[in-house]
Amino acid sequence: QVQLVESGGGLVQAGGSLRLSCAASGRTFSSYAMGWFRQAPGKEREFIVAITRSGSSTDYADSVKGRFTISRDTPKNTVYLQMNKLKPEDTAVYYCAADPLLHITRRAPGYWGQGTQVTVSS
Repeated sequence: QVQLVESGGGLVQAGGSLRLSCAASGRTFSSYAMGWFRQAPGKEREFIVAITRSGSSTDYADSVKGRFTISRDTPKNTVYLQMNKLKPEDTAVYYCAADPLLHITRRAPGYWGQGTQVTVSS
């Protein structure tokens, strides 16, 4: 059993930055690959990034490469998403995800957070 709680969303201007956090509890944090998905109004939920159990490898969707950075802090059981150079098309609800093989499958994980809203104005 794993519980994930996201925070850090908000409203920013295009070109600005936000840092999302995801706090995990219930199981050993290091047992899972972690990642983030997002869902914009009228769109399907899409994979944006994953990080391996050790943090040694990452996998980014093309839409966010060079702008977003994922990291994890194992002692704090927390994963972060640093978002820079934000664009209006980044507007979505962002969901934290945990799954042993998320970095390979890029598919719906075993565990989701409740989501945090990110809105980017032009």
